[in-house]
Amino acid sequence: MSEPALSSRPASPVANANDLPLPAVRIPMLDHERQLFAYEIVFQPDAGDEQALMQRVLSTITDGALTRLVRGSRTFLTLSRELLLEQTDVLMHQPRFGVVVRPEAADDAPLMERLRQMAQRGCLLLLDAGDAPLQGSARIEAMLQMVQFVRLDASRLSPDELRERSERLHERGIWVIAGQVDDHPTYQRCLALPLHAIQGRYLFLPDQVEVPVLSANRLSILRLMRALGENNPGPVELGEIIRNDAVLSYKLLSCVNSAYFGLPRQLKSVQQAAIFFGVTRMRNWIYTMALGGMDDRPPELLRAALIRAHMCEQLAEADGMPRDRRELAFTAGLFSLLDTLMCAPMEFVLEHLPLMPEIREALVEKRGPYAALLEQINAWESGTLGGQPPQRIQRLAGIYLEATQWADQVYAHADPTPN
Repeated sequence: MSEPALSSRPASPVANANDLPLPAVRIPMLDHERQLFAYEIVFQPDAGDEQALMQRVLSTITDGALTRLVRGSRTFLTLSRELLLEQTDVLMHQPRFGVVVRPEAADDAPLMERLRQMAQRGCLLLLDAGDAPLQGSARIEAMLQMVQFVRLDASRLSPDELRERSERLHERGIWVIAGQVDDHPTYQRCLALPLHAIQGRYLFLPDQVEVPVLSANRLSILRLMRALGENNPGPVELGEIIRNDAVLSYKLLSCVNSAYFGLPRQLKSVQQAAIFFGVTRMRNWIYTMALGGMDDRPPELLRAALIRAHMCEQLAEADGMPRDRRELAFTAGLFSLLDTLMCAPMEFVLEHLPLMPEIREALVEKRGPYAALLEQINAWESGTLGGQPPQRIQRLAGIYLEATQWADQVYAHADPTPN
């Protein structure tokens, strides 16, 4: 039997000007309930010629590829001045897509006129104000009268300044987003402000707690994970371990049998699935579905863990690792956010799990082959690849696009809320 490729199914063809995926990452903005408010599309640095990139952006908007990347959600992206002046009519037919503009645009009369036309025709405009003054300038005031959203830089404004500016904008009926929220104390302060969304690295960081306390739900998930890793279970044992969890079994089989993966025949039990795919891959899938049952964590957090898992596996394959090492890479990627998902330090969580030493080294000590893969993924997420040749950036773009499509499909089955 040929090796099943459940987690490495080729992505659907992406049709754009150069038939290449965009070198971009989708960054979530979450509301106060930690649900998705919007995505921002951020392009990787050193991604090649800007004009060619902008043409590809327009093509992906026109043919729907960018819509699929962001799951049809509200989305903001930065477009070049030339593109805004010449070819942005395509945005008029895409009410879920908006444009990020900077304060310096207020000094550009032709661009301001174009933005005014776009606003009148219903295009979403987000002013990325950062820490720039928003009072005392007639030109900035003209911009504030056009935009529907303003993003403030929480890392550069004092708590009092952030509060004062967000309250003033809110009173004007402008929706306010706090950006660069990169720690939990800042996030907690933001929750008390009249904000529509919060964006930043806080999402991927665990809360700092003096004494870790695991909820009953998290303890149950850890016990399941421990059982899956102990005593080298085979297909029959895997089936026995989750036999009494009807919901988990249903999610698992529903996912692997979905049309997205196109299996030659329907798998009717966990044991059959473990025989077909192999024990290690099936164990990874049970981990995935179990973590999907954590309905008290932001959905975008689990999506991020799934994207990391898939990217890790694909990068391991590109590096020539054998199948068993690629499957361990998947585990390392999935568990790279386990501390944040479990709301406990990584060392504490891993004490409860019998994992391979290489995975522990990667997650706790940040060393070894899997740590190197995770470092690449972190650089991709944060846009800090720096100095990479365009060919490498393009290869990572393809892996990332496939990973997001895969993660969105899998999450649809892992999600504990009704569809």
